[in-house]
Amino acid sequence: MYAFPQQLSTIDAHKHTNKHSKKAANILKNRQKEEKNRRKIFFAFFVGVWYNTNMHDYLSAIERGETGEKFEIFYRMLAEWNEKFNITRIVNEEDCKVKHFLDSLCGEKYFPQGANCCEVGSGGGFPSVPLMIFRPDLRFCLIESSAKKCAFLKEVIGALDLNAQTECTRAEEAAHLARFREKFDVCCARAVARMNTLSEYCAPFVKKDGLFIAYKGDAAEEIKEASSAFAVLGLKLKEAIPFELPQGAGKRTIAVCEKIKNTPPAYPRGRGKERSKPL
Repeated sequence: MYAFPQQLSTIDAHKHTNKHSKKAANILKNRQKEEKNRRKIFFAFFVGVWYNTNMHDYLSAIERGETGEKFEIFYRMLAEWNEKFNITRIVNEEDCKVKHFLDSLCGEKYFPQGANCCEVGSGGGFPSVPLMIFRPDLRFCLIESSAKKCAFLKEVIGALDLNAQTECTRAEEAAHLARFREKFDVCCARAVARMNTLSEYCAPFVKKDGLFIAYKGDAAEEIKEASSAFAVLGLKLKEAIPFELPQGAGKRTIAVCEKIKNTPPAYPRGRGKERSKPL
């Protein structure tokens, strides 16, 4: 216990006590702030280590063994078909491994075992084809409106013996068909549209308690602006995980939404309203 000097009056003693109490409170406050910052640093470090560790495993799968052989075949087919019509602007093999293959695999852990998946706007088959090479337990319905890209995807599926089918149609039309609507455990998309528009395309395919997984760039702002769309479409944001690809290949975000209720029958609205008048 603090002992007051004999010469201090009672008033002085109270002042002295208050002074020390404030000092102690400030010390405690600073310690709590430091601890909070340490936790933030540890969390960032943990996420970084998790992704770096998994990226190492993914890169090994891309370059080695049976999966490496399949990724090599996929790249060769992609490069060959890309000479006929535009599938991707990324044609360098090393860039393709990081910016397409690795990026696609970084969301792998969010796909449940044996999931029945739908991909909207498949394009060159990202993330679906890398995911199926790495995870043969996954099966996919690839929705793509371009007939040329669908032809490419069919060739890839056959060459790599993947558990997938293609549907050459627009997502906003397919989503109103009974055989597609709310039939999938997961619906994913990469580089298709902003989050509020993309969620309207994808949510109707996901069954209740399923997942909508969006592969995005640096997307904090557009995820925030999509909150009203999530509410309307029956989605709830579970996680938005930012990370960086190696070799300075860019910032990425994996956004994972849970389907908590059925999407109203009116959505997607069609006729381009998803883009022109986003929710």
